[in-house]
Amino acid sequence: MATLLVRTDFDHPEAWETLCHTLETPTADGVHADVVTVDDPAYRGLTPEQVLDRAPDASGVRLVAVADTAALSTAELPLLTIDVAAEPPRSLRVVAAELWSIDNNLSLAAMDYEEFADAADESGVFRGFRGF
Repeated sequence: MATLLVRTDFDHPEAWETLCHTLETPTADGVHADVVTVDDPAYRGLTPEQVLDRAPDASGVRLVAVADTAALSTAELPLLTIDVAAEPPRSLRVVAAELWSIDNNLSLAAMDYEEFADAADESGVFRGFRGF
């Protein structure tokens, strides 16, 4: 089950390139996020709700990641992830280098979205599981 990555910020092209490279680069264990990318200026400036309303049919997608201005203007590239299986959908920021963890574990049904939300730091960003 792939994560749908939607770009809504087009003012930071270098950060977008870095983000794409980060997501494509496997970890030391050889895993990476399975993403389907929407890189279309028609999505410029959309809110998360508008992204969900306008996103292409993504049957089987559990997670939508939004590359918005908040993500692309920060060095860690904290994507806004939205769990679309929840009603209402839940959201959490995750640094790009850790998107694989949420994507892979949700796809395998090995963990629930809440576990990642519970592991977010005080600023509400998931930066990985520390101390394991």
